Amino acid sequence: MTVALLDCNSFYASCEKVFRPDLEGRPVVVLSNNDGCIVAMSREAKNLGIPRGIPLFKARPFIEKNNIEVFSSNYALYADLSRRVMDMISSRVPVIEVYSIDEAFMVLDHLPAPPLSLCRELRDGIHRGIGIPSSVGVAPTKVLAKIAGGIAKKRPDGIFALGDVDVSTPAAASGLKPAFGHEKDINLVLGETPVEGVWGIASNLAGRLRERGVRTALDLKNVDEAWAKQRITLTGLRIVRELKGIPSIVMEETAPAKKGIMSSKSFGRPVTDIKDLLEAAGDYTARAAARLRSQGSACRLIDIWLTTNRFREGDKQYSAGTVVKLDEPTDYPPDLVAAARKGVKSLYKSGYRYKKVAVFLSGIESTKGRQGNLFEKPDPRKSALMAAADRMAARYGPGTLSCTASRPDGSWQMRRELLSP
Repeated sequence: MTVALLDCNSFYASCEKVFRPDLEGRPVVVLSNNDGCIVAMSREAKNLGIPRGIPLFKARPFIEKNNIEVFSSNYALYADLSRRVMDMISSRVPVIEVYSIDEAFMVLDHLPAPPLSLCRELRDGIHRGIGIPSSVGVAPTKVLAKIAGGIAKKRPDGIFALGDVDVSTPAAASGLKPAFGHEKDINLVLGETPVEGVWGIASNLAGRLRERGVRTALDLKNVDEAWAKQRITLTGLRIVRELKGIPSIVMEETAPAKKGIMSSKSFGRPVTDIKDLLEAAGDYTARAAARLRSQGSACRLIDIWLTTNRFREGDKQYSAGTVVKLDEPTDYPPDLVAAARKGVKSLYKSGYRYKKVAVFLSGIESTKGRQGNLFEKPDPRKSALMAAADRMAARYGPGTLSCTASRPDGSWQMRRELLSP
């Protein structure tokens, strides 16, 4: 089996550069919600040594000194460019797993083009056609492909193959030096990879493994499988086998349906008016409903929380939540928004400066094969209306149609003073 991981480099910062060619070669950083902290950086910004997560106000002097371009998070832009990247990959590779907004695993077996040639064509095509730089790691398993991908990021050619994979290319056949790195000896690379650098090994687990002398990926590969299953669970056993070159983590071509969907953001400014809270709850619920429909599900329960800012010691503090139970599971946004607004009204107390409202959909089940209600006939107009709304969103972008009224200048809206156009 030949697996590749294509990873978009410095994705958020790279997206901001797509429509700003004047930023080529300049350091770029992207901020968290409400322009709080630096969460993403271009390669040039990373080379300057900016710590990830530093608050913007602390980084201001350094930013001005080094002429760093700063952007608010533009999630609509990032989602659109991610979709374009994934569409380009899927047009060339039948079996892919979209792992995150900027990463995708690919199975490269039984394709017309040699694996490394295909990776080169994809990487070049994505950069030329979309403007996003990327790197590709190729290996016999997903865990090894992750390690290879980390090495590829540091290479100017952006591609690294690990282990016994097909590295034939037209360039190699003609005697030219191939434009990628390759290390056939997996153990050599694993011996230089710290155990916390292995995909799936969290920092807490890495600490426990180090206490038992497992310090590198090679050490982890060589542990007894029975010990691995007992000490680090079945998932750990799969990781050990993947390090041995045995495919053990399946490709998820379709993301599994979520059992709970959360939608929540801190407000741009403290909110005191219930109208703002109702707007925010409606907007967050509509967004959660879109994700619910995208996985073909409906929900029965909506959890609502209101909270003030516990870090403002001079403010009165209040935090409360409630669960609104629906008569029948539904994916119809107006019904879900109405339930969320009902929950907010039951929780609201005047005289408080609210920081956040959170919406959580649970009691989720598939809309296919769901048992109906003998006393209530489904309204076919609802599904037809939402199908039309989804088509509009797919063509013109999310938020084209909405069942809620949201003021762009509402106090609850996220603060994004440095948003790209």
